[in-house]
Amino acid sequence: MANKIYPSADAALKGVVADGQTLAVGGFGLCGIPEALIDALHDSGVKDLTCISNNAGVDGFGLGRLLGTRQIKKMIASYVGENKEFERQYLAGELELEFTPQGTLAEKLRAGGAGIPAFFTKTGVGTQVAEGKELREFDGETYVMERSLVPDVALVKADVADRSGNLRFRLTARNFNPAAAMAGKVCIAEVERIVEVGEIAPDDIHLPGIYVHRIVLNAHPEKRIEKRTVSAAAPVDAVAAKVEAQAAIALAAAGSEVPAPTVPASNKEGI
Repeated sequence: MANKIYPSADAALKGVVADGQTLAVGGFGLCGIPEALIDALHDSGVKDLTCISNNAGVDGFGLGRLLGTRQIKKMIASYVGENKEFERQYLAGELELEFTPQGTLAEKLRAGGAGIPAFFTKTGVGTQVAEGKELREFDGETYVMERSLVPDVALVKADVADRSGNLRFRLTARNFNPAAAMAGKVCIAEVERIVEVGEIAPDDIHLPGIYVHRIVLNAHPEKRIEKRTVSAAAPVDAVAAKVEAQAAIALAAAGSEVPAPTVPASNKEGI
């Protein structure tokens, strides 16, 4: 079995990335992005990249780092998000942008990984999304043809990998990562843990190792939160709450209907 594990993100990218390539990068906002690989891509100095990703991170983090150094010439994305530099470059004509509906973007990658060159969808018909594209009627409905995406390189993030490259993702951090991995001609996976072959149960493997060519360990990613909202809870009268609970239990034991718990007025919204 060939060794897929590389000692660093820089080493994992060496000999793979080059100027002018198309890269698919997993993630949704800042969730499930390959932080170390993006930083290594930044440090490599490669330029004129076309990046396929749901969005471009935030200013100064994630793909936002590459926008800041003008290493990206074109984004294929569904959302500009909170990235002000992304917005500024696009509006100034400094960055090419191919806006793609989110579901269509996911399917473009999935289809690319499945060897399907194009597909038809109703999404975008009658809008700028469909301009210049083939339209066709199916069962009395109009559909637009979308070409699939097969990037030169895919950079993805997973929770666990075994030494064969089988991957398991964590909850919503899975997002675009499996589709990006399958579509890329070469796939490099950044993971938080590496285990021996057989330690991931077959039913827990989300992506087979055949799609993964290189693995790099990043055991302690920063995992920034894009937006944090905190609200203070209203004070609770512990004695009153206990009395109410006891009364509800007594009523239930007597076969009566249990009344809905009383919610303080200050606690009815925002908690």
